[in-house]
Order: sequence, then C-alpha cells, then structure tokens
Amino acid sequence: MGQTITEKIFSEHAGREVYAGEIVRVPIDMTIGNDITTPISIKAFEESGAKELANPDGFAIVMDHYIPAKDIASANQAKISREFAYKHDLKYFFDEKDMGIEHALLPEKGLVVPGDVIIGADSHTCTHGALGAFATGMGSTDISFSIITGGNWFKVPESIKVNLVGKPGNCIYGKDIILELIRILGVDGALYKAIEFTGEGVQYLGMSDRFSMCNMAIEAGAKSGIFAVDEICQAYLDERAEANGGLRSEPKIHYSDEDATYCQEITIDMANLSPVIAYPFLPSNGKPVEQAVEDDLRIDQVMIGSCTNGRLEDLRIAAEIVKGKRVARHTRMIVTPATQKILMQAQHEGLIDTLIEAGAVVSNPTCGACLGGYMGILGDGERCVATTNRNFVGRMGARTSEIYLANSAVAAASAIAGKIVDPRDI
Repeated sequence: MGQTITEKIFSEHAGREVYAGEIVRVPIDMTIGNDITTPISIKAFEESGAKELANPDGFAIVMDHYIPAKDIASANQAKISREFAYKHDLKYFFDEKDMGIEHALLPEKGLVVPGDVIIGADSHTCTHGALGAFATGMGSTDISFSIITGGNWFKVPESIKVNLVGKPGNCIYGKDIILELIRILGVDGALYKAIEFTGEGVQYLGMSDRFSMCNMAIEAGAKSGIFAVDEICQAYLDERAEANGGLRSEPKIHYSDEDATYCQEITIDMANLSPVIAYPFLPSNGKPVEQAVEDDLRIDQVMIGSCTNGRLEDLRIAAEIVKGKRVARHTRMIVTPATQKILMQAQHEGLIDTLIEAGAVVSNPTCGACLGGYMGILGDGERCVATTNRNFVGRMGARTSEIYLANSAVAAASAIAGKIVDPRDI
C-alpha cells in the first residue's frame, strides 16, 4: 500500500509503517519556542521536576514577537526565556544579537532538515514543510512535554494533494496561490490534514514562494503543508550548509508513492491566476485584484514583512516597484525584514535606501505588527494592505480597522497609489 510523504516521515520516526489515522508517539527533531509561548512551557517543565532537557540540541528559542521589549511586561516575559536558556546553556537561543522571525531564521541557520518532525508553539510552524519536513504548531504544554521527554503524540494526518499546473504570470507569487487555495477550501476545509503541494508547476516556485504557501496552510485549518525536496530545494539546502558549516543533521528525503491515498485532490492553474486579495475578516475571503481596484479602497497603511513575506525576495519586489516614487501622503509604509541577515543583504543591494527614499520606515525583524503587538498598530477605522497571514477582527489593532492580505507587489504598488491597485498596471 502506497504512502504519502507525510506517512513516510512518521513511519521513519516510529520505526514501522504507519498510515493516516493512526496514533503514534515519535521523537521530535526540533522543538521551537518564542518569547511569548516559551515561558508557559518553562513553568510546566519546572513544575514537572525535570532537571535536564531530553534533547537540548533539538530545542530552539527565538525571541521575535516583542523584541526589543515594547514595555515592562514584555521585558519580564523575555527575561524568563533568557534565564532558562543561560541556565541550560542552550545552543540554539536567538536574541537581539542574532534576530529573526523564527520561521525565517531557523531555515536560514540550516536548523531545518528534510524528513524532520518539527513542532513549535506558534501556529505558523508549518512554514518549515517547504523543506520536506513535517512541521506543525502545538500548545505550550505540548512543547514542555517534548522538551521533557524528547517526543510527542500525533494522529497521522490524511493528505490533500494540491496539483499545481501552469507557469505563474507577472506579479503572481506563492502568496496568491495559497490565498486561492484557502478561498477554495475555506478556513476549516483542511482541518487536521496535511496539504501536499505537487505537480509540474512546482518547478516555477522559488523557496520564498514555498515558504509562504506552507506558512499559510494553517489558515485552511491544515495540520501542515509540505513540498517534496527537488533541485530548487536542494540548492537552498546546499547554500545553507555552506553558510553555516553544515546542516544540523543529515537530511532524510522522502517522496510520495504513486499509489498513495489522498482524501482530496485539487488542481490550481497558476497561469490563469490574478493577484489575490483576502478581504476582511478571513484569509478565505479572497478576491481577484481587479475587484479591489473596482472597489476603490483607500489605504492608510501598508505592511511588508512577517514570517509569510518578509524575505529578501519580497524586499526586492517592493524596492523595484517604489524606486523613484514616493509613498502617498496619506499612507504609511512599514517594511520588516524577517532576519538580520536579510536586512544586511538588502542594505548591501541598496534596497533599504530605495525603500526609505520612497518614504517607507524599516524596522528590526519582529512579529510585532502582524499580531497587533507594536511597530505598526492600526487605529480606529484604518485600512491596511499587509503581506502577513491573518486579517481577523482586531488582528493588527483597533477592532474597527481592516486588513487586506496581498503579495508584496500589490502592497508596494498600493503604498505608492494610496489605494489598492494592480501592480501589473504600473
């Protein structure tokens, strides 16, 4: 009986063949915490009486939500993680000296390896599936169980096969493909499923596209999103290995069998897509950009960044569009590179100069604006185009504000126009 890539990853970790629906306990290769969620896990760890981490080199804490601290409460919250990391001499502890949003930083550091089982106390941990790993978000208590025991329990998920065909046109990126898929599935259409992206169209998607797509699998209710390793992915891994003196461990590469069982199959023709805009107040409320142009939506703020679209490719796209232009007078443009390395490379390429000259403000790497924490809070009735992943009521600030999710080209073009526009018309 054929297996999906997800079933094979769980089989390798369980030491026997397993299939969708089975309950298994497997070792965890990498557990991820951040400055918001880790203190809860630390409390549970200490209350359990545990003295040592079961797999210290398989636990990473990334300070990315409220760092540098925005107030006394966030400073004290961060202090808990810092003291724990120093006490246990944690190898993979990333603070202000080496900042980055966790789901961009760990792949950049070569800490995510194909075939891994990865959990994190952040729902967008599924981002790491772009590298052929099973990655999913879990609660802080589950994280504590993992760092105490080295493993965790899972129900092996069924898989939805998404067949990507055609070559994406101008200004069509991974963000548009995943927003289209979420529009098709709805916010719970993939509940506890693994979304497997496949098809001849995958060859046209760079790693930035793939990270964005896996990142937002959770917005359709999915347990994970995953791509199989191909030449593009392998080249990315080779670059990470060279930059970091090797990967964290040896990759374990799996591919789905031709006779694997899927609970659903969906085909998306990327050649016929327009840029997709997710209207408030759900990521599934996707509409073609032409509809947004017709609706003549004035914009108060544009935010380019987050674990979804804060990569170097996004900054390049934005800089190319705004070069020689100015952000509209009534519009604010915030750019948040996902890691310090991305920020430095963007500076080297002159992208930061271009963005600032156009009127953008560039912040440190942080999740702050995305979750309505700081560095870009929306006021009453304000409207924002964001390259983030959620547009729920009050997500970025006031409950009467509105968020329109879009790719980086739409966001940058809209900042210049002061309203949502089609970047293909510029």
